[in-house]
Amino acid sequence: MVRATVEPLIPGARILVTGAGLTGRSVSAVLEPTGVRLTICDDDPLALQRLITPAAVVTTDEAVAGIADYALVITSPGFPPTAPVLAAAAAAGVPIWGDVELAWRLDRAGWFGPPRRWLVVTGTNGKTTTTSMLYGMLQAAGRRAALCGNIGNPVLDVLCEDNDTLAVELSSFQLHWAPSLRPDAGVVLNVAEDHLDWHGSMTAYARDKARALDGRVAVVGLDDPVAADLLTTAAAPVRVGFRLGAPVAGELGVHDGWLVDHAFAADLRLARADDIRVAGPVGVLNALAAAALARAVDVPAAAVGAALATFEVGRHRAEVVAVADGVTYVDDSKATNPHAARASIAAYPRVVWIAGGLLKGVSVDALVAEVAHRLAGAVLIGRDRAVVAEALSRHAPDVPVVALVTGEDFGVNATDESNVSFVTRVIDTTGRSLPDAVMRAAVDAARHLARPGDAVLLAPAGASFDQFSGYAQRGDAFAAAVRADLG
Repeated sequence: MVRATVEPLIPGARILVTGAGLTGRSVSAVLEPTGVRLTICDDDPLALQRLITPAAVVTTDEAVAGIADYALVITSPGFPPTAPVLAAAAAAGVPIWGDVELAWRLDRAGWFGPPRRWLVVTGTNGKTTTTSMLYGMLQAAGRRAALCGNIGNPVLDVLCEDNDTLAVELSSFQLHWAPSLRPDAGVVLNVAEDHLDWHGSMTAYARDKARALDGRVAVVGLDDPVAADLLTTAAAPVRVGFRLGAPVAGELGVHDGWLVDHAFAADLRLARADDIRVAGPVGVLNALAAAALARAVDVPAAAVGAALATFEVGRHRAEVVAVADGVTYVDDSKATNPHAARASIAAYPRVVWIAGGLLKGVSVDALVAEVAHRLAGAVLIGRDRAVVAEALSRHAPDVPVVALVTGEDFGVNATDESNVSFVTRVIDTTGRSLPDAVMRAAVDAARHLARPGDAVLLAPAGASFDQFSGYAQRGDAFAAAVRADLG
């Protein structure tokens, strides 16, 4: 296949890459042999020093000063549109692509051989589980598939490998910077408040998610009202929905205990709902979404069923870490927003909820009001614990609450927390790291609130970066604390 020219990636063109992390390195590796003149900017001097590249390196301030000299900016997905270097590029009329946009254009132009079939998964929650299920279905069908995007390797990296179908998890950030993307099939699982500090509004957030629906087949979760609305304006010629109830024509759903395809076939049974190893309704919804994308590229029902029967939930995603004295300890550290926490809590009849962290400007009132009847207690951690405490005081005033603080911030939120009946405990960090100390205290408090039949559930509804390096460290600290507490 002849490689087509992709403007403005022509020899001698000056290209600016923002961010010297994983994405920046991936972009640089692909573009360095093309003859373009690469410059990489980052405000972290250590990140720039770690680069092994012939590209020029500058600070973002230097990039802003010379922005008009560049033909294209390729940005890492974490850079919001308001970042000074991107705002300067937009003002100067310099086009801005994300690494996914670059990968899409290069793939369509035949830079890596015949173009791949892209199957895109996005949504506020459930992306990784759904994409992993989809990858399993493609493998079970004997497809040469790759797992990539926001999970696994960057898309640019897997395009250099021997594959023909991509199971691509994309965040709203990645979709924002990929306006040309037209996947073979794409799904929006759900849309709830998240990352509003990055997108600026719920409308803008939903609009970026909807870019997954601009290809050949658009799939949405019909039980989610915001996602369902996106289907009405999707650009795709084929529109498919999925739901927990029985499907009608053009849908996948559940009937008589079976996942059923009534969109690409007539009432075709795919798998038994009881075979799905992800707890609660969310597991069924994720399986339906993955099945819809797989069926869109003619994966047979047998492969869908085989993949779901052997699927194992990923780390820190509703992962049961121990059962002791009738209490189940569950690590769902990946539940970094209220929508994810709601799905996690709904899988258990009674929960001692470990919550808090960085809420990213999102309200938890609706979440607490909906799950209040399931709460046997709450243990609050992190910077925004007072926000959760206030919601509990309004919607679950009888639920016992333990708020955990470090010595230096004891009393900082005393006014905010004074309207809820709870106990404040100071975390003892002597001889321990902060992550270890926080989770040891949280698990100890939760164990004393729990009764046989309860679940002690880490589903924080917030990001982890106030006290942990990421959700994985938070989940690992929880599991280690459970093991230590149970002896």
